Parts: sequence; structure tokens; C-alpha cells
Amino acid sequence: MQWEVVIGLEVHVQLSTRSKIFSGASTAFGAEPNRQACAVDLGLPGVLPVLNENAVAMAVRFGLAIDAEIPEYSTFERKNYFYPDLPKGYQTSQMAHPIIGRGEVEITLPDGTTRTVRIHHAHMEEDAGKSLHEDYSGMSGIDLNRAGTPLLEIVSEPDMRSAEEASAYLRALHAIVTYLGISDGNMAEGSMRCDVNISLRPRGQQTLGTRAEIKNVNSFRFVERAIAFEIERQSELLEDGGIVVQETRLYDPDSDETRAMRTKEEANDYRYFPCPDLLPLMLDEAYVEHQRSLLPELPSEKRHRFTGELGLSAYDAGVLTASRPLAEYFERVHAVCGDAKLAANWVQGDLMARLNQDGLDISESPVSAEQLGGLLSRLADDTINGKAAKQVFADLWAYKGESADEIIAARGLKQVTDSGEIEALCDRVIADNPAQVTQYREASEDKRGKMIGFFVGQVMKASRGTANPPQVNAMLKEKLDALL
Repeated sequence: MQWEVVIGLEVHVQLSTRSKIFSGASTAFGAEPNRQACAVDLGLPGVLPVLNENAVAMAVRFGLAIDAEIPEYSTFERKNYFYPDLPKGYQTSQMAHPIIGRGEVEITLPDGTTRTVRIHHAHMEEDAGKSLHEDYSGMSGIDLNRAGTPLLEIVSEPDMRSAEEASAYLRALHAIVTYLGISDGNMAEGSMRCDVNISLRPRGQQTLGTRAEIKNVNSFRFVERAIAFEIERQSELLEDGGIVVQETRLYDPDSDETRAMRTKEEANDYRYFPCPDLLPLMLDEAYVEHQRSLLPELPSEKRHRFTGELGLSAYDAGVLTASRPLAEYFERVHAVCGDAKLAANWVQGDLMARLNQDGLDISESPVSAEQLGGLLSRLADDTINGKAAKQVFADLWAYKGESADEIIAARGLKQVTDSGEIEALCDRVIADNPAQVTQYREASEDKRGKMIGFFVGQVMKASRGTANPPQVNAMLKEKLDALL
């Protein structure tokens, strides 16, 4: 490809405060339209905004999590534009002096490699309302419940070069804000959405090309698909001798394409000016350090600990730290069974497969971390074998409250490791299958390894799956080879 793709993201994160950024109205999701919009949100005459301190604290914690500059001084501006769901005619935002300065986010790509995406800044602002079109014939309805909801807009540098990198960056941000507890990150409910700025330039050229902005993309998959379409659209346009127009576009997931929305505005189109109702925000060192003391272990720190202390692969560590609840579940399993790799395999494998099958989140798992850890302890100490472990897991899923030990005892699944008992089973299987013994004796050495599986299967059947497979395999090979 002769073009280099240049991508920057503006990610809007809804902060998990109970009330709005400048009023006491509720931010709870799902209320009837216009039930959570007060006089301040509506911009009625005589009202004054009061800044929500919890929103400030959450913004500062994010800044600390990405090792960003936290300026002592920040200000609010009014961003003026007309739209039906913006009742005041302006949005209170930050431009000249945002609350968070330059920082960086480490992203992990599917092949396990990592790279750093620079953050230009992050600023606080209030959300607008929502226009509703589908329920009104020839008209639009306005729901102002979201008006005034606190947002943190995170603006990256144009450091990403593919849809894959952009998706990885968005996932990294999602992990950070959910680990911090400053947002639920629910993209379906609008708690996290992004604007994608994308341009193309000839490979080797330093000057940026003309960008298009794709507004309000609300899923990881849609981000990748929107970027893929836009790369193809812009490259075809440039190769045909055309020019890319700076504009705002929307992504339509049904048609899997972007389409023009409006010509891109510049900052001066919004007529920014200082908000006369809000004083500058001053953050002293003691306040910032207090917020630092509240930070949890972050995703990147957990990944490094999982690989360094627990010996997990970078891939396993990346999967297990993708969300805080998943990481904490794994850690509780590991605390019980003591085998990090075994715990990682079962959490990523059997557990996640069953959760996905039943459409459940990790927090809704019928099998607790302590139950799964107990099961893996019995697998690790050879009380049960792998086949029995899967039976126990299925029973744990179906019969909530029982322990692995109770199920093992009730179902008679304890593994047979007594060599005398296993030898007797092997002798009986060999005696009962003379034809297969003859075939084994006449087979070439490379085929015998496959044929022994028949005898192992018969012993496991005779023991109702409780015999220790490695012991069975070794003893059968010894006895059959003695007949050659």
C-alpha cells in the first residue's frame, strides 16, 4: 500500500458520578425522557452551575493512571453552537487550560507486541441531550436526561497506524477507566464513545493529510470497520486524482460505510470564550497526591506482575487483565489452587466458554472463584483426572453451592492411582482383547503408539473414567511390549 494511515481518537468517557457535572440532577441510565433534567441543565434564567468535585477527582485519577501532567490551574469555556438538544446554546467545556496535560497509554496488539500512544490532553465537559427520530413521524423528540452528564474527553496524538492499533488503544482506555472505577465503560449505553480522526499520506511524507472525522462510534468492532471503510474510501479517492475534504462523517453499521454529515468546523467556529460562571480550578499538590493514594493496581501493572511473578505468557496476562472483574476472579482462583498456569487455562477456557454460551458476565458466574480453585486443587494433586474435572465443573455450574470435594465424593470420581488396581485392570483388558493384542504385536513401531489408545480407552471405561491416564498408558505399554 502506497499510503500511510494516520489515526487519532477523541474518546468521550462518561464519569460515574451520581449527579451531573454542574447540577444535582441524577445521571442514572434508563429514566423516562426529560425526567432527569433540572433548571441548571435547561439553562433557565438565573441559574448558576456548581462544579461536581467527584468529577474532578475522577479526572485527576485518570491523569495519574496515564502518568500525565496535572496542571495546578485549569479553566472552563463556553463552546457555542446551535442544536435542538443543547438548550443553553452552548456547552461548558475546557479548551485553553484542560485539567489533564500530556500523558501516554501502553497498548498491546494481538501478536503480543506493545507500543505507546501519546495523549495530547484530557478535558472535562458536559454532555448534550439526545434527539430522538424513530418514534415521531416527520418530527424529532428531544430527551434532555443526558444534558449535563459529566464527560472526560481524552484526545490522543495521531500515533495509530491501523484499525487494529486504534481498537487496541480503545480497549486499553476502557480497561483503565473501569479499573479506576471512574466509568462503567458501557458502550451500548453511551458511557464510552469515540470520534475517529483519520487521514492518509504518501509513505515517507511527514506532512499530515487532510483528515475526516467519524463521529460517535460506540463499539470496538465498529471502530475497526469504520476505519477499514474510510481507508478504502480515501485511498480510492486519492488514487483517482481527487482530494479528501475535511468533514465530519457518520458510520452506518447496517450498510458498513461512512457518509458525510457536515463540513468540519474549526475551533473559531464555536466562538469559545471563558465561562463567566465558573472560577478557575486550582489543584494543589496535596490534593493530587491524595488522589494518587486511591489508585488501584492498573492493567499494565497487573500484566507485568502476572508475567514476572506468576510466569504467565504475555498473551495469557493480556487476556486475564482485560477487565478488572476477570483479573480479580483469576487471582482468587490462583490463591486457592496455587497453580497460575492451570488457573489461567481453566478461566480462559472452560469458564469463559460456558459464560459466553450462556450469555453471562464474569460477575454472574454460577461457579465462584473459590469453587473453581477447589476443583483445580483436586486436579493438581491427582485426586481426579482431566475428564472427571470437566464432569465436576459441569455439576458445579448446575448445582450451585456444592464444593468440588462434595461432588467428587458423591459421584465416586476420585482417581484410581493404586498401581495394583491399575495393573489388574490392564491385565483384564489385555486378556479380553486377543485380536487387538495380535494386531499390536504385528504392527510397526510407529503405529503401536496410536494403537495403544484403544487399550487405554478400555481401561478408562472399565474404571468408569477414574484411572490415572498416565499410569494406565505407561503400564499398558510395558505389558504389551513384553509380549512382542
